[in-house]
Amino acid sequence: MERNIKNMFTLFITFFKIGLFTLGGGYAMIPLIKREIVDKHQWIEEKKFIEALAVTQSAPGAVAVNLSIFFGYNLAGSRGAVMAVLGVVLPSFLIILLIAVYFPRFSNYEIIAKAFQGIRPAVIGLILYAGLDLAKSIKWSPFLILFFLLIFFFRVWFQINPAALIAISIIAGVLYYLVSNVK
Repeated sequence: MERNIKNMFTLFITFFKIGLFTLGGGYAMIPLIKREIVDKHQWIEEKKFIEALAVTQSAPGAVAVNLSIFFGYNLAGSRGAVMAVLGVVLPSFLIILLIAVYFPRFSNYEIIAKAFQGIRPAVIGLILYAGLDLAKSIKWSPFLILFFLLIFFFRVWFQINPAALIAISIIAGVLYYLVSNVK
């Protein structure tokens, strides 16, 4: 029982740190989640992390919330899922609550505007890093490179909904698997 409580506390604190120290949310959280889950605690292998990321991104909802539920449940069942999701959302909730209460008083200060202006490139950098880090773990083939370029092209030029592109990717992946394994 005592060990279970310690595990729940560790899970909560781990995801609380992720929620507290990641600006930009979503994709900007991926490098920190990977570092905590894979590198620091070694709860899962990197390959499983990438697979979990793919699965949770195809579900509706915020990436960090989906990942916290997924890992929390897989590590400690339903209670683990609850602790992980509380840990990841509580910092944002508290910060937004403070901002809602106090931001109107400080929003006209130039230093506040400059601080938010400085945060934007950092968030973009974190998102790019997450994408490049994920790209390194993929076993690239000519099909995957072509498919990546097609998805990128359709998203940028035709602004197709990301959910539709994910659904198309799932279907293409299954078809590719079936065709490549026909003997």
